[in-house]
Amino acid sequence: MIPQTFDDWRNCIVNDCKINLTKTFAQHRLSIYQDNSNPETQKFVQLYGEAHLQNIINWYKQI
Repeated sequence: MIPQTFDDWRNCIVNDCKINLTKTFAQHRLSIYQDNSNPETQKFVQLYGEAHLQNIINWYKQI
């Protein structure tokens, strides 16, 4: 299931994936997802689309 809201996404990351959403972690992920030339970002867009990438970026900015 692809999360559609910040709360669903946060729940997935924290509870299902057991990742601590710290400011440092969020900044690191943002540096990757905001770089369109990064292979990980390109793969993410291929799998989930540009709209979901923008959601993820916006959600990481809320951390």
